Amino acid sequence: MRIKLVPRQTHSKVMTWMTPVMALVLSLLSGTVMFSLLGYPPLESLYAFFISPISDLYGLSELFIKATPLAIIAVGLAMGFRANVWNIGAEGQFTIGALTGSALVIYFPESDNVLMLPAMLILGVAGGMAWASIPAFLKTRFNTNEILTSLLLVYVAILILSTLVHGPWKDPAGYNFPESVIFQDVATLPIIVPGTRLHFGAIFALLVVATGWVLFSRTLAGFQVRVSGLAPHAARYTGVRSDRMVWYVLLGAGGLAGLAGIIEVAGPIGQVQPLISPGYGFAAIIVAFLGRLHPLGILFASLVLALSYLGGEFVQIKLGLPLGIAGVFQGMLLFFLLSCDVLINYRVEFRRPGTKSSASSA
Repeated sequence: MRIKLVPRQTHSKVMTWMTPVMALVLSLLSGTVMFSLLGYPPLESLYAFFISPISDLYGLSELFIKATPLAIIAVGLAMGFRANVWNIGAEGQFTIGALTGSALVIYFPESDNVLMLPAMLILGVAGGMAWASIPAFLKTRFNTNEILTSLLLVYVAILILSTLVHGPWKDPAGYNFPESVIFQDVATLPIIVPGTRLHFGAIFALLVVATGWVLFSRTLAGFQVRVSGLAPHAARYTGVRSDRMVWYVLLGAGGLAGLAGIIEVAGPIGQVQPLISPGYGFAAIIVAFLGRLHPLGILFASLVLALSYLGGEFVQIKLGLPLGIAGVFQGMLLFFLLSCDVLINYRVEFRRPGTKSSASSA
């Protein structure tokens, strides 16, 4: 008996949008089994993971804080994924954006110029774009696979970060901890909800989502991105150059990742540390696909992934589970999402060797 996946002639658009919900439900069911096997009460554990972290105002504010970089990065990645340009190195662009934006305040620590923060944000975007230009150049000049180059550059960026905080950027008054100086008030994002850490970066995330929605659905550039991904040969006849599209989407995604990086450093962290991201650049890939590459869907998907980070921290404290439990839930969510997508686009056919499929016989 052979198992074969046969492409469906048509597939339901409703089911396409329902697959993220199905993937989330399947992840919850799998989480119940996982907690049971680990010897923890499943319902109590799920409550501690998904409900307890956001049961008060402070918890809700932390949810939005973690969703902010995820939403910003995912909108940029979705733009590239729609054009079939696979940027997997947003984590590196996030890191370099954080570093280039932070360089200004580190080298001018006593400055009280009100233009400090806007300049940091601009430098963060420029740093992310510069880092993304490397795989863009290699792709358009040598046809190098952007998946490999962008991914490998992540580890180069992390090494640069480690070198700086352990070397020239280490705070002389920091008791030899590998951290930079603490940013002054003019270099940090203002708090928008008193009594919490929710900062102005959340507003930037909403603006990025709104801009992405307008760009994707209401502009010629968004139409060209969609055509480049769905029908690249047809796009050439309409005047869309593939090399130029690669540059556009990679620089756009890199700039947004860099913006997210400097927002994270100038927001909840307030200084450069050896670890400035728990993996936002990689988690944003899940956010983009969970949101069906649509900015509004990405906004809700970023909240789901942000909750996984909060839940992982909460059960680590309350139940003694490892922090990596958040990564397990993220992995299950991506696995079930991809599995549901496969079943929407293909049907499973069981047949004996030597027999023709119904599709081929037709």
